[in-house]
Amino acid sequence: MVATPEDRPIYRLLTGKDDRAFCERVSEALAQGWRLYGSPSIAWDTENSCMKAAQAVVWHAADVVKS
Repeated sequence: MVATPEDRPIYRLLTGKDDRAFCERVSEALAQGWRLYGSPSIAWDTENSCMKAAQAVVWHAADVVKS
């Protein structure tokens, strides 16, 4: 098994309001050694009237095959 910070799974999906705080969370994950996995996704949240974003990341040492 691959060791990750705080014993997290090797795959994470970061989500949140598409704002500076979300970008900082993704940047922090990259600085910790996570790698982007796939393209980001954004969608309009009608309930909260804002854009929501999602970005998958995988742990750098994980042997993940992207299809």
